[in-house]
Amino acid sequence: MADSKPKSTKPANKTPPKSPSDPAKDRAAKRLSCDSNSSHEGAVAGDLSALEEAFRKFAIHGDTRATGKEMHGKNWSKLCKDCHVIDGKNVTVTDVDIVFSKIKGKSSRTITFDQFKEALQELSKKRFKDKSDEEAVQEIYKLIEGKAPVISGVTKAISSPTVSRLTDTSKFTGSHKERFDPSGKGKGRAGREDLVDASGYVSGYKHAGTYDHKVQGSK
Repeated sequence: MADSKPKSTKPANKTPPKSPSDPAKDRAAKRLSCDSNSSHEGAVAGDLSALEEAFRKFAIHGDTRATGKEMHGKNWSKLCKDCHVIDGKNVTVTDVDIVFSKIKGKSSRTITFDQFKEALQELSKKRFKDKSDEEAVQEIYKLIEGKAPVISGVTKAISSPTVSRLTDTSKFTGSHKERFDPSGKGKGRAGREDLVDASGYVSGYKHAGTYDHKVQGSK
């Protein structure tokens, strides 16, 4: 007997087929996305104040692993020196160190940007005593804004009497004196070793080397 059960049919796929993507459109969309991200990053960077930019420049100075978000005590001291926060009268190096120790956490060795501003507020009261608290803070900000670490130049050689005496060949004695001619130029091997004179003349003879010339002239 033939099977009378109806055969099951698969449901028709109602999802429309995807249209082939346009490479040009994909590249344009990707470029717009990159431009959007870069403009956002630029906006974030542009939001940094001149004070925070200076903070970051000093924070990463001399440390390739620094992120610029925290500052060590050494760089804090350099900032205060380079930006003339330390004037040697109202604010000294000791004052700067005391404020740093006061502001940072007990177990921390660095300060954040917010703590940095607190430290400047503390120093502004000493640096600008004749101004109000708000004016003093603004004045100390002006000393730092837009500044960067000062790179020390190449150390110049300093001449000293001791070095001059040691390099003056005219004052050498003994075997050291024999190594140089009267002008101070080194004799090389002749100044270090006793070379055998095979010329046949007595050492120190003034007319050495004139015999052949005389003999040939008389002929």
